[in-house]
Amino acid sequence: MRSVASIISLAAILLATASVARAQEGSVSAAESFLQQQRLINDKLRDERRELAPIDALLDWQWGGWLEYYVFHFDDGLQSSRVFQRPGFSAWTRLRLDDGAHELFARVKLTFNYFKSGDEYDRQHDWEGANFDRAWYQIDIGRAFRLTKPSDPYQLRARIGRQEVVFGTGYVLDLPLDAVVLDARVHDLRAIGLFAKTVASYPNIDRSAVVADHSGRHFYGVQLSYEGFDRHVPFVYALWNQDHTDERPKDALQEYNYETQYFGFGSRGELAHNLGYWVEGAFETGRSYGDGNFLRRDAVEAWGWDIGLEKLFDVPTRPRVSFEYMFASGDSDRVFSPTNAAGGNRGDREDTSFVGFGYRDTGIAAGPALSNIHLWRLGGSFAPLEKHELFRDLELGTNWFLYHKNRSRAAISDPSADMFEGYLGWEMDYFINWRLASDLSWTVRWGAFFPGSAYSDRDTRHFVFSGVTWSF
Repeated sequence: MRSVASIISLAAILLATASVARAQEGSVSAAESFLQQQRLINDKLRDERRELAPIDALLDWQWGGWLEYYVFHFDDGLQSSRVFQRPGFSAWTRLRLDDGAHELFARVKLTFNYFKSGDEYDRQHDWEGANFDRAWYQIDIGRAFRLTKPSDPYQLRARIGRQEVVFGTGYVLDLPLDAVVLDARVHDLRAIGLFAKTVASYPNIDRSAVVADHSGRHFYGVQLSYEGFDRHVPFVYALWNQDHTDERPKDALQEYNYETQYFGFGSRGELAHNLGYWVEGAFETGRSYGDGNFLRRDAVEAWGWDIGLEKLFDVPTRPRVSFEYMFASGDSDRVFSPTNAAGGNRGDREDTSFVGFGYRDTGIAAGPALSNIHLWRLGGSFAPLEKHELFRDLELGTNWFLYHKNRSRAAISDPSADMFEGYLGWEMDYFINWRLASDLSWTVRWGAFFPGSAYSDRDTRHFVFSGVTWSF
């Protein structure tokens, strides 16, 4: 009886255990099913959200910056040796929204300028910044309002804020400006409209003492370019400069306003495989005040141009050579300065000295402004150790410059060119650029200027600088 009872009890226990196990297994399976169902639902909702408001397209945020340290040693024609150090820090951020329909960019820059004692021009050391050297908002108007798609032949963008503005190839205008830039495209025709003013702390083109260290100019312009050719982008533009720079302190016997218009044309592109070119010409009109004038203005009629070629070679070491010719007209009545009001035009009411707001490499030791000058540049560079991983991004190069006045009796931007002679001299520059790692680079550049007969002081001038940059 006991054995039968034991068997019955054991069977009951096994049945109960099996029932519990089945119940637990059922609970686990139900829980897993529930989780799987929730995962499927979440995935479905995520797909729907991605179609309605894609996270990757709606929001793209990037940031970074760099630390740099540069040392300069140079002879400026006034003092044979000056030493200047400039450590700096920059941080930037970029935010793109709605698949690029909206974009914001900001960059803050802080530098410390330090001269060796006795080498300074005014202050031995000074902080510069922290300032926003770039800060702008851009809207793709068609895409933002769902009027156009990226593939449509009609596009309209607006960029508002502090930004780099370049017209043409940059010969006449290449400046950071507080600007509204409208960029419209209709098929292969592109139109750019500009409404801008200079950054108040930016140096003035007129180096007269009372206006040299600040600028209050307004720029208005329009540029048309055609981008339908395979290798060429021709352009034309018109640019107006209105001068609102205030005098500090006020000069009762001299006015400084320089208000001009520029009408330019040119093209850039390729003449053949790896043979690039650029050409730009500009005619300048307007009104300027001559030396000692505060009642009447002179008529500005000046011109300038720039022609360049660059050849890349598809061979080891990646060599390249380039040639450039720059010209800017001068005025024989400007015997002390080609750009300033004080010491500027005198003797007649016509001012033929070209004054632009662009940028070109005119040599680091001489570095003349593009006014009253012929300038020829021949350069080249190559990567001699590109097969070695450490030196793959090491570049060696050189630029050679030849300078001559347009008007022999007229001044150039260097006041130490004090002779009524046309030949200014020549310069040779050498440089090394080396990216040691993806976030670390080093550069050094040395230039030597050999003055010509336009200088009473014919001593060779040297300029060398070196610096490192760490990006993050």
